[in-house]
Amino acid sequence: MRVACGSSMKLRHLPQLAGAWLSIARCFAQSAARNSTSTSIFAPDSTPADAVFGLSIFVLVVTGVIFAIVFGLLLYAAIKFRRRANDDRREPLQIYGSDQLELAWTVIPVLIVIVLFMTSARVIHSVQDARRPPQSMEVTVIGHQFWWEYRYPQYGFVTANELHVPVSNPAHPMPTFLELRSADTDHSFWLPRLAGKTDLIPNHPNSTWIDPHETGLYLGQCAQYCGTQHAKMLLRAYVDSPADFDRWVRAQQQAPGDDTPLSPEAAEGRRVFNNTACINCHAIAGTAADGRFGPDLTHLMSRETIASGISLNTGETLRRWVQNPAAIKPGALMPAMNLTDKELDEVTAYLLTLH
Repeated sequence: MRVACGSSMKLRHLPQLAGAWLSIARCFAQSAARNSTSTSIFAPDSTPADAVFGLSIFVLVVTGVIFAIVFGLLLYAAIKFRRRANDDRREPLQIYGSDQLELAWTVIPVLIVIVLFMTSARVIHSVQDARRPPQSMEVTVIGHQFWWEYRYPQYGFVTANELHVPVSNPAHPMPTFLELRSADTDHSFWLPRLAGKTDLIPNHPNSTWIDPHETGLYLGQCAQYCGTQHAKMLLRAYVDSPADFDRWVRAQQQAPGDDTPLSPEAAEGRRVFNNTACINCHAIAGTAADGRFGPDLTHLMSRETIASGISLNTGETLRRWVQNPAAIKPGALMPAMNLTDKELDEVTAYLLTLH
C-alpha cells in the first residue's frame, strides 16, 4: 500500500472498507449465534437492530483506521528516531509552525466528526421517525420494579413479562410499535437482536419499534439501573408465526371467571386468593381481582417463566414464590403473605389453573 501525505488510507475508501467489515462481522456473528436466544448485538434480526449494527461497524472502521494511522506513525517515529550508540545528543532542528499541517489536522478531524454525526443522525431518524404501515401492531410496555407489563390495546388484554409479537415478512412488513412508559423509576428496554436501548422515564412516554425477521425467542435485559433487582429484570420476546400469534391472542382474550369449575383444592385456593391482599395488587380477568401494582395473572400458566424471566414457571417455583418472594428475588416488592402450608398448596393449585 502506498503512503501519501502521511496516511495509509484515504477517506474515499472508508465506505468500501466499512462494507467489507460489515459483511465479515455479520457472517461471524451469524455463525456464533445460530439460535435466537443469543444476545449478541452482532447478529441483528430486525430492521432497527440492523441499522444500529451497520452504524456500529462503520464507526468501528473509521476509528480503527484512525487508530492504525496514529499508532503506525508513533511506532515509526519511535523506531526511526530512537537513541543510537553514535548519537551526539544534539537538539534536532526545531520547526515552528506549518500552515499545511495545521490545516490538515484541523480540517480532517472536522470532516470525520461531520461524517459520523450525519450517519448517526440518519440512523436515529430512520428508527425514531419510521412510517407506521396500516397493518402494524401497537403494544404498551410499562416498566415496574422489577417486572414488565404489556398491554395490547388493539386486542383488549394485558399480560406480563413475556412479550409476544408476530414475525414480519419483508415483502409485507408487519412491525410492532412499542410505547414505553415507567410506573416508578428509570428503566431501559433492550432486546439486542431486535432494537437498540430505549429508556422508560416516568411521566415521559417514549417509543421504539421492532420487525423481527425470524420466529423464536429473543432475550434482553433492563439496561438502566433501577434498584436492587435490576440485574434480574429480564426481557423475553416471543416472535410467533402469524397463525401461532393469532392462536395466542385468542387464548389471551379468554377470561376464566369466578364460575369456572375447579377442583375442591383449587376452589379453596381461589377463596383464599380473593380474601387476602392478593387482589389488591394482581388482576385476574372475570374475577374480583383487579389490582394493578403486580403482574396480571389471568393467563399466568401460559408463560414459561415467572419473576421477570429468572425462574421456570412450575408448581414448585410458584409455591416458593408465594411463600416468600425474597427467597427467589431479594428486593422484590411483593411481600410474603404468611400463609399456612395448607393455604399455600391451595393457592398454588388455583394459580396452576390459570391458563
